Amino acid sequence: MLKIGVLASGRGSNFQAIIDEIEAGKIPAKIEILIVDNPNAYAIERAKKHGIPYLFINPKDFQSKEAFYEKIRDELLSKDVELVILAGFMRIVKKPLLDAFPNRIMNIHPALLPSFPGLHGQKQAVDYGVRISGCTVHFVDEGVDSGPIIIQAAVPVHPDDTEDSLSERILKLEHKIFPEAIRLFAEGRLKVEGRKVKILNYKLPDKYFTNPEIGQ
Repeated sequence: MLKIGVLASGRGSNFQAIIDEIEAGKIPAKIEILIVDNPNAYAIERAKKHGIPYLFINPKDFQSKEAFYEKIRDELLSKDVELVILAGFMRIVKKPLLDAFPNRIMNIHPALLPSFPGLHGQKQAVDYGVRISGCTVHFVDEGVDSGPIIIQAAVPVHPDDTEDSLSERILKLEHKIFPEAIRLFAEGRLKVEGRKVKILNYKLPDKYFTNPEIGQ
């Protein structure tokens, strides 16, 4: 059974989606620890409800970002974590953690990468006037939302969309494809070759592509 560590900064809705899929028996995994950098993160309440150990690590307690990530790394390794999940973790991951978990840190971004990386991907999409947006699960590297792409899902962008309305539509698919990517990893079906992630014996379900009904 895959041992997972989760990093979060806020409400943790993707964290909850992953918990639900694990508890439903759809992902052969166990969440060993939740680590937060915000003592008021609602993700903590989700962890408490489901009996998941959690830990607040204050970045202000460390003299450097590297030292902060060394502490996170050590906590994850102490739990024998095999896969690290960024569930709304609002920081750029640094080398100590990346080196400890190469191609074993996953993030989800609310845009179709490589378009609109960084903060407010939904607003960037609306402002740019694209017709289709979506979300991307990717492995994390030293760049900003630049690691190898695992799964993407698409949604339409309506003429009257705002950042909030598009975010809501995208979030529904985030809750589907993030657990799906974790399941594939747990089953040993992801193979990274350079920039590409090969998914062994798999066809992405049609429900992860553009669906005009979503959010209407």
